[in-house]
Amino acid sequence: MSVNNELETMMFALFQTIDLALNIYTWILIASAIFSWLYAFNVINSSNQFVNSVGTFLYNVTEPVLKPIRSRLPNLGGIDISPIILLLIIFFLRTLLWTTLYPLVA
Repeated sequence: MSVNNELETMMFALFQTIDLALNIYTWILIASAIFSWLYAFNVINSSNQFVNSVGTFLYNVTEPVLKPIRSRLPNLGGIDISPIILLLIIFFLRTLLWTTLYPLVA
């Protein structure tokens, strides 16, 4: 293998790893939104230790990213669209990664 081919393979692996991390975070964000709805409408037992652990994990993983988005959004009367905004940002980053950045380095 040539050095150029090895570098291209490493860059492809790096971009795939970043893409996978963004994809996993997308699913965690969706799970967090669904969990919050289930919790708000008392569909799940909030006194269950496992449910509480899952909720705490989802909150701790998503809240640091969602909080700055929420602080910039106008008050929409109790409707939180920050997860949707974050999903759009992740979609933009993934598209940018493969259509613009990867062709530049490959």
